[in-house]
Amino acid sequence: MKKLILILLMFSGTLVFAQNKVEPQFEKDGDLTMATYFYENGNIEQQGTFNSEGKLHGEWVSYDVKGNKLSVGQYENGLKIGKWLFWQAGVKKEVEYKNSKITGVKDSNQ
Repeated sequence: MKKLILILLMFSGTLVFAQNKVEPQFEKDGDLTMATYFYENGNIEQQGTFNSEGKLHGEWVSYDVKGNKLSVGQYENGLKIGKWLFWQAGVKKEVEYKNSKITGVKDSNQ
């Protein structure tokens, strides 16, 4: 009987967590699909676009759970390109990409 109660409690806890999950949103815009992913608290985790082939394409932005920007950069057909910006512990890092390969890194204070 104790095992049954424990299993029921574990299952009901899973249902509570599942209800708090915020589902991603997708919005078609021509050949691109805008995707927005959320944290459990409702804040945006990531936002960007996919092309018609389902590959990351265009600008993508990531945020921490409090809504502070963590990164911003461009994809082209699933590959990182150009200058990406990353923020961590008061330091902004600029990373240059070509075909998802790092070609340069620069640290700077904000």
